[in-house]
Amino acid sequence: MTHQNAGTVSSSDDWSTPKKALMGGQMLFVAFGALVLVPLLTGLDANVAFFTAGAGTLIFQLVTRRQVPIFLASSFAFIAPISFGVAEWGLASTMGGLVAAGMLYILLSFLVRVRGSGILYRMFPPVVVGPVIMVIGLGLAPVAVNMANGSANPSIDPQESMILAGVSLVATLIAAVFAKGLIKLIPILCGIVAGYVTGLVMGVVDFTPMSQAAWFAVPNFETPEFNVNAILYMLPVAIAPAIEHIGDMLAISSVTGKDYIKKPGLQNTLLGDGLATSFAAFLGGPPNTTYSEVTGAVMLTKAFNPAIMTWAAFIAIAVAFIGKVGGFLATIPTPVMGGIMVLLFGSIAVVGLNTLIKAQVDLTMPRNLAIVGLVLVFGLGNLSVVVFGLTLKGVSLCALTAVILNAVLPHEPGEDRYQSKAVE
Repeated sequence: MTHQNAGTVSSSDDWSTPKKALMGGQMLFVAFGALVLVPLLTGLDANVAFFTAGAGTLIFQLVTRRQVPIFLASSFAFIAPISFGVAEWGLASTMGGLVAAGMLYILLSFLVRVRGSGILYRMFPPVVVGPVIMVIGLGLAPVAVNMANGSANPSIDPQESMILAGVSLVATLIAAVFAKGLIKLIPILCGIVAGYVTGLVMGVVDFTPMSQAAWFAVPNFETPEFNVNAILYMLPVAIAPAIEHIGDMLAISSVTGKDYIKKPGLQNTLLGDGLATSFAAFLGGPPNTTYSEVTGAVMLTKAFNPAIMTWAAFIAIAVAFIGKVGGFLATIPTPVMGGIMVLLFGSIAVVGLNTLIKAQVDLTMPRNLAIVGLVLVFGLGNLSVVVFGLTLKGVSLCALTAVILNAVLPHEPGEDRYQSKAVE
């Protein structure tokens, strides 16, 4: 790993404290749209999500000795599992399952510490991770469509719902494809703003939640409960984000010119991510993940100093105690979010497909075809399996199926078993 950006790093180190704080606020602004999506879609408290994002980032910095300029917040991979878990076992038990998912991160970090980072690729190669990510995205497609066409909110006329969804979708597309600079990093926020303004013009925005919210209020923290079924359901879901974590670390390493896989080490970054996720779930917040939007902002602004993310974290914690923020977010019409979800969930599925393509997974090989095919059918068919009284369903069943099949199905002679270069 080269250090061609070393000079730039020192210049950001020399920034004044007010400039670092201002840049931290900008980083939170970049993360804002994606950060609030998970609580808005799953019914979690948005103010809790702000608090756990800030606290989780500080935990990550403590574990990694504040060496990595990265921000942690709500993970999209858990949207469907959280929604299902809350409906099936309630919020408290779902949070208990998410605490366990964070613990799996921690176990993986110790495994990397003992066996090296390549062990993750051997256990979870692209042929395992790719289809699981595809199921996460495609499984949410009906949710996005119902939000967009008004089925999820009958109080808004279906035609008006489609207009709102269309405006937010087009605005998000324009920002993502045609915009430059900072605007290109906040397409979700651009879509929300465009849809919200359209909703105001159409007169479908209900300000009641905002008027009833206090200016300053303690977030509605939730204490977890531990249900075996919820835990077993959530544990496998953590596999895909854990592998994506490696990609995020490689990305920020490339941006800054420092090899974070070696220092502070993947074992420590995974540990920080896992502790942050478990901590968030202990308070009723969504699981944390490293944000690629913020990595893009770091590249654009050359803000390589991790202290900037410390400021972003403190600002997020401060925002968490402003009750009007959560109240305002609750006024966003459902179809506005639906328009964005149509693109977002499709994009998640494409990420899974791209995982297979980049690794050049040969789907003509019987074992690969079997793994990908069964995972897609199990996931999209919503298959449910009861084992010893425990229910496996959705992403959790898909992940376990993929891992088991990858372990037991024989490889063909001369086949590249992992079809991905392990990071040693």
